[in-house]
Amino acid sequence: MKRVTANLKCCWICPTVLLSLFVFVGPPAIAFPQEKITKEELLVLPGEVGRPGGRLVVSLRGEPKTLNPLIAADARSREVIGVMQADLVHINRARQQTEPALAKSWKISPDGLSYTIVLRQGLKFSDGQPLDADDVLFTFRVYLDENVHAPQRDLLIVSGKPITVRKADAHTVVFQLAKTYGVGERLFDGLAILPRHLLEKPYQEGKLGQSGSLATAADQWAGLGPFRLKEYVAGQRLVLERNPYYWKSDAQGNRLPYVDELVFLFVPNADAQVLKFQSGETDMISQLGAENFSVLSRQQRGYTMTDAGPGLEYNFLFFNLNDAGEKTSPEMQRKQKWFREVKFRQAVSAAVDREAIVRLVYQGRGAALWGLVAPGNRRWGNEKLPHPAWSFERARALLKEAGFSWSNGPNGESTLLDSDGKPVEFSILTSSSNADRAKMAALMQDDLKQLGMRVQVVPLESRSLLDRVTQSRDYDACIMGIASYDADPNSDISVWLSSGGLHLWNPSQAHPATPWEAEIDRLIEEQMSARTFEQRKKLYDRAQEILAENQPMIFLASPNILAGAKNSIGNFRPAVLEPYVLWNVEQLYLKNGTENATR
Repeated sequence: MKRVTANLKCCWICPTVLLSLFVFVGPPAIAFPQEKITKEELLVLPGEVGRPGGRLVVSLRGEPKTLNPLIAADARSREVIGVMQADLVHINRARQQTEPALAKSWKISPDGLSYTIVLRQGLKFSDGQPLDADDVLFTFRVYLDENVHAPQRDLLIVSGKPITVRKADAHTVVFQLAKTYGVGERLFDGLAILPRHLLEKPYQEGKLGQSGSLATAADQWAGLGPFRLKEYVAGQRLVLERNPYYWKSDAQGNRLPYVDELVFLFVPNADAQVLKFQSGETDMISQLGAENFSVLSRQQRGYTMTDAGPGLEYNFLFFNLNDAGEKTSPEMQRKQKWFREVKFRQAVSAAVDREAIVRLVYQGRGAALWGLVAPGNRRWGNEKLPHPAWSFERARALLKEAGFSWSNGPNGESTLLDSDGKPVEFSILTSSSNADRAKMAALMQDDLKQLGMRVQVVPLESRSLLDRVTQSRDYDACIMGIASYDADPNSDISVWLSSGGLHLWNPSQAHPATPWEAEIDRLIEEQMSARTFEQRKKLYDRAQEILAENQPMIFLASPNILAGAKNSIGNFRPAVLEPYVLWNVEQLYLKNGTENATR
């Protein structure tokens, strides 16, 4: 699901590499009489054959917080982790179908309760240590440990019971479920298999959450993805090098990835990303706003821009509904009284001009939203979900029903008052690095001003925003976005369930705070175990309806996936699922690159 670094010089030779060279060029019967060499069962990828060598440079909108999949919550960390780690079964981001990965095959029992996974043999982590079933057992033990608080844990609880894992042999693992799981083998996507040889000790010492920081030495971090850690320069860049043990090859037998280095430049905002792309400092660009996309499309000198169509990102406003207990200030208690009133939230939703957001923020390259399912996910959207028209009249009627009133000031401006005669004033947090959400907040500020609400927009750096929302919970309202990594609804289970870590309006509840949240929990639990798509869809549709009725998240708009790349980049095929341009990073290559003599 997600995500840094020592200076290794090219003249330095890893002892593991030296050993493998000796095994293959020396007489193994004499040098290593006990060693048994297992043939690597590589995965052969179809498609255009590229050329090896060179460096690929992309930008990240800020630094990742961690390389550790167990604690990664931000998009930047997930993007980096995605190219350093691998999963058992993978969802192809272009086809949106499952395909073999570390598992060469799997079998589901007739009752749907048992999954038998067979690993590829001869595979190694990026530090040269072998992968086997014990690594898989360790990985899932950690994911399921409540004390670790891994975001993946929600996905591995079926019918209230954690999935059990046992080892059948050195390369076979059996997963047992308490109840059938409608998502099937897709549940294994995004669950990075961790190196037991590096992480078992910190896990036993209770220090696993401290592993994988940006200051981690390169030889102390390993994964199964196409790239591994090489260098981290604080505030500037993260350099990854190709994993020489990577388990994929092209159709001609060339081991992937093609490029020798993948460099992430830390860039503070979207405009700066565009400038670096225009100047040729970066090779690809994604997650573009419509305005910058238009600017780049008019030029297209040495590069090509692509509109991949509707994606799975949904942007939304949510209010602080957390129960902070006795420490809550009187001011926040007064605001939360408004926020907890469903008619207040419905009024805010009615006052938001979503079509204006699409027109002014996305220049028409997007879609208005009234629910959780973005337009790129045509299979799971509820077509019957109401799309009420933008209406100040309806918003005022709802506020009046909820006990609000208005007063006119000396300047003629109307002020919305609560039942105690206090003016309705609150702030909306946005990410300072996301220009689109900042524009949404400004448009909403104008819309809500028409209702007499005084709204202040507060831009914050992404880390500060996340800390305010998830840690201190010191905020009134916030605009955020989530990009689903899969079209299946269970990819967002931590958003849906009241116990989920991304249930943003009141996260990680021990018990549902409201009856309607309990009903959503029930529906989602049922759809998780339903055996047919039709059964799951009916339950999921009803959950969407309850969410739309109660408006804990006021859905705004979803952008198209806009990207670009230099014409010299081969196999560039943007997808509508994250990661948009790096989903096939192992196959990307430089058309004008040079052969790397060291390979």
